Amino acid sequence: MSTEIDAIRTAILEGAPGDELAALPLPASFRGAVVRADEQTMFDGMPSEEKDPRVSLHVDEVALPELAPDEVYVAVMASSINFNTVWSSIFEPLPTFQFLKRLGKESIWGARHDQPFHVVGSDAAGVVLRVGSAVRQWKPGEAVTVHCNYVDDQDPSSHDDAMLASNQRIWGFESNYGGLAEVALVRSNQLMPKPKHLTWEEAAVNALTNSTSYRMLVSPNGAQMTQGQTVLIWGAGGGIGAYAVQYVLNGGGTPVGVVSSPERAALLREMGCEAVIDRKAEAFRFWSDDHTQDPAEWRRFGKSIRELVGVDPDIVFEHPGRQTMGASVFVAKRGGMIITCAATSGFTIEYDNRYLWMNLKTIKGSHFANYREAWEANRLVCEGKIHPTLSAVYSLDDVGEAAYQVHHNLHEGKLGVLVLAPEEGLGVTDGATRERLLPEITRFRRHA
Repeated sequence: MSTEIDAIRTAILEGAPGDELAALPLPASFRGAVVRADEQTMFDGMPSEEKDPRVSLHVDEVALPELAPDEVYVAVMASSINFNTVWSSIFEPLPTFQFLKRLGKESIWGARHDQPFHVVGSDAAGVVLRVGSAVRQWKPGEAVTVHCNYVDDQDPSSHDDAMLASNQRIWGFESNYGGLAEVALVRSNQLMPKPKHLTWEEAAVNALTNSTSYRMLVSPNGAQMTQGQTVLIWGAGGGIGAYAVQYVLNGGGTPVGVVSSPERAALLREMGCEAVIDRKAEAFRFWSDDHTQDPAEWRRFGKSIRELVGVDPDIVFEHPGRQTMGASVFVAKRGGMIITCAATSGFTIEYDNRYLWMNLKTIKGSHFANYREAWEANRLVCEGKIHPTLSAVYSLDDVGEAAYQVHHNLHEGKLGVLVLAPEEGLGVTDGATRERLLPEITRFRRHA
């Protein structure tokens, strides 16, 4: 750690005011988790499950980029692992350096991102260090979380719904200088207030997955779930599914959670999700071989759902992709919606289209969230109505192991990464709220 970084960390830990923090010298370089362009072919020809983030993710010293007028530097206290970090680390579905090159061609400021390294990470909680000359809403010293919608607000297509912008990107995945680093380069319209009752690591895990679940289920841009609706949630004990369970319960719906172990089933029941399917215990096998799905298994799965809640799901919360989409289309109710945001088990999707068109079902794509949606999702965390799903914490030096755990689904909820925070448990400024909500805040840690 450089002298400048150490001074910044000390000032934050001691609660220095913003003007003092802004007066501290910036480092010429900082440590960050990177993948390297000269290694992007290292896994060519290997099956996805054999590609190892522990080999491809490095913690390197990188030069501090120049600050654009609409940007801020954030001193990152903690970050987290998302599945897009896994994709970056195993260079799937393609190396992210192609994204950086495309961004580099857009403008002088975009050229900073086209580097032979990619600092990854799409979540962060920390403190504003410096603001660009055009930044109006934020100032040094403010504790923030960072959402990952990276969009140019001068592009007319970014207005109305920024996720439809022609140049919309995910920060730390399709841009450089992401959150798994001591300093993050962030557009000012990515900032949100840090929840005061959460630690740095608890605050860092929410923005990407919580905002994604909000858009998918709550927003008019998603399924816009109403009271009494039944929602089937794949991977309900995971990083995105556990937020979905909370939104369904908060919104007066009935979640049906699909998990892969008795421990995850118990976790869901403790959250208040009474209808749980352990797909491994019931040995569901939707594909009889690599090329053939088994409709009998779809029917058996649908029967299990009806036995639990009496109806077919109004909404299917989809993100595994290839393994589950055929079953999802089949089990959704007549006129129901399958809303999907990812394909962690494979991008090539197959389903029987007869069950879609003849039963008037809808498949709807959803991708992260716009600023308003991310802000609302963060507000619910700040108000203690949505809780973090943090199950374990790693150091920045162990980021490869953390990504490996996510790659192989060996974790519950979300995995945090300490960056400048020297230990867990720091950053709380509202102890009374924390004490009141502690069982919900720490639920995933207790079950890990």
